Amino acid sequence: MSATTEPGARIELRNLTKRFGSFVAVDDLTFDVDPGRITGFLGPNGAGKTTTLRMLLDLVRPTSGTALIDGAHYTSISRPLTVVGAALEATNFHPGRSGRDHLRVLAATNGIPTTRVDELLELTGIPAAARKRAGEYSMGMRQRLGLAAALLGDPRVLILDEPSNGLDPEGIRWLRGFLRHLSGEGKTILVSSHLLQEVQQTVDEVVIINNGRLVKSGSMAELSGGAATVVRTSDPDRLAGALLLADVTSEPGPDGALVAATTDLRLVGDVALRAGLPVWELKAKQADLEELFFSLTEGTNRNLGDGPAAEAVPTDAPAPPAAAPTERDAVSGEEGANL
Repeated sequence: MSATTEPGARIELRNLTKRFGSFVAVDDLTFDVDPGRITGFLGPNGAGKTTTLRMLLDLVRPTSGTALIDGAHYTSISRPLTVVGAALEATNFHPGRSGRDHLRVLAATNGIPTTRVDELLELTGIPAAARKRAGEYSMGMRQRLGLAAALLGDPRVLILDEPSNGLDPEGIRWLRGFLRHLSGEGKTILVSSHLLQEVQQTVDEVVIINNGRLVKSGSMAELSGGAATVVRTSDPDRLAGALLLADVTSEPGPDGALVAATTDLRLVGDVALRAGLPVWELKAKQADLEELFFSLTEGTNRNLGDGPAAEAVPTDAPAPPAAAPTERDAVSGEEGANL
């Protein structure tokens, strides 16, 4: 990205609550998203994820609590497209307008040079489709166009809702590397997704909500239950004794494995060698995000159907007021680009 890229900005949610009539969509939610990190925002359908992101972008007014970006509400940020880039839906494009024209309109209304448009079309891998009407784009192409729109102002914060939807395996791999690149520049990245295996390979931090409430948050290392090594051998008990002599405690793991309380794989391998034991598997222990997710949410989530609309408003609750069309960078109105 730009050589003058600013560091990311901190996202802070404090006691955030949203009620639609008697229905509590988001309930006293508090968490932070730090710069230079990719944070996965997870929860089952109806958990309150999309409502939370919309409150963060001032598209939905909270009942109580605050959602701040760099210490400010989104609507109070001057030139917000240079601070926050968001892609909450991959469908809000004028179907008769080309991808390039869509980005050009956004750029023009925000004082961004047209050269930035072509740069992002190239960066997101859609230059060949740029002259096609957006209504003819595949889901994956719309995702890439939404990402290009979110990045127009070279923002410090990137907020993405289900960015992998519609991408083929190559596209998902590209997105993973791209987000890693952006976080390496110090940008703050918040990603909502239901693809748990992909999230596990991509994110540094995880925030899990259910029924509008926070149920778990922390780094991937913390979620794994601490740093450890998984080793498989012919005699786990004998290896456990040998490890204890090397001041390394261990405990039985799944399927006959041994979990050693160390991150030093070489040490574990050397101990096994001295004990005359074969090593069938030796790896760092990682959190099983899917297992953790379902243990926290299965059988307890409210069933509102699928998708953001079901999540945001129950069928018997009044709809929130529509955001007034503005030119505030890419969060509302037809030219609001990517929400």
